[in-house]
Amino acid sequence: MAFWLFKSEPDVWGWHDQVARGEAGEEWHGVRNYQARNNMRAMALADRGFFYHSRTGLEIVGIVEVCALSHPDSTTEDLRWDCVDIRAVRPMTKPVTLDHIKADPRLTDMVLVRNSRLSVQPVTEAEWQIVCELGQTEP
Repeated sequence: MAFWLFKSEPDVWGWHDQVARGEAGEEWHGVRNYQARNNMRAMALADRGFFYHSRTGLEIVGIVEVCALSHPDSTTEDLRWDCVDIRAVRPMTKPVTLDHIKADPRLTDMVLVRNSRLSVQPVTEAEWQIVCELGQTEP
C-alpha cells in the first residue's frame, strides 16, 4: 500500500462533500499538472490518502482511499489527463494544520512542506504514521 495527499479548496470541494459521496466515492478530476497526474497513475486500489483543505483551513481533515484506478478525466476531452476515484474512510480526530506539520522536525522532507502547490502528492509511510499520530487518528 502506498500513501498520498489530495488537496482541495474546501469552498469548491470539501471534506463534507467527499463524505456525502459514500462508498461510491468521487472522481478526483480537474488535475492539470503532469506530476500530480503521474502520481494518480501510480496509485493502486485501496491506497490511502490524506484529504487536505487548501487555501482556507490549510489542514489535513480526513483519510480517503483509492476506489477506482487511473482513468480518463471526465471533465475534459484531452486524453492527457487522468484521475482516480477516492472515497472517504474517516475524519481526522484532530485536524493537522500545515503550521503544525512545518513545526515538526520529523516532517521537514514531506512534499507538502517542500512543494506545497502540488495537488496530488506522495506521502511516505513514516510521514503517514506521524501525521496520524498528530491527528490522534488510527492509521
